[in-house]
Amino acid sequence: MKLITRNTDYAVRAACYLAKHEGGAVPASRLVADLGMPRPFLRKIMQSLTRAGLVRSYRGAGGGFVLAVNPSKLGISKIIGVFQGPLRLNECLFRKRICPDRRVCPLRKRIGAIEAAAVAEIGGITIGSLIKEAK
Repeated sequence: MKLITRNTDYAVRAACYLAKHEGGAVPASRLVADLGMPRPFLRKIMQSLTRAGLVRSYRGAGGGFVLAVNPSKLGISKIIGVFQGPLRLNECLFRKRICPDRRVCPLRKRIGAIEAAAVAEIGGITIGSLIKEAK
């Protein structure tokens, strides 16, 4: 189980980079070079962030990407949602079907409590807070 996938990790790093560079659009070539991401991979990530309304893209000379949301209001849970869907530790699946013991499973309550605590903790992390912690 991965809590954060590679796509989400790169998206968070790209969002942090954009938040630090408020002076204008950051070209894709600069993101690729400074973040060390493969260009096709970055393109897919930035397209997803743009479709979600978290990033704006501009074409042509002087074009690139700009963060569309205030960094202090952009929670990483939103970015996780774009690439991974809702954060889940256990979906109570057994061989791709809903587990028949789901209603009476004693482990489900415990995992549910852990999941709620993790979601609450992650919900408090914003791009702005990550940038402040990095300084």
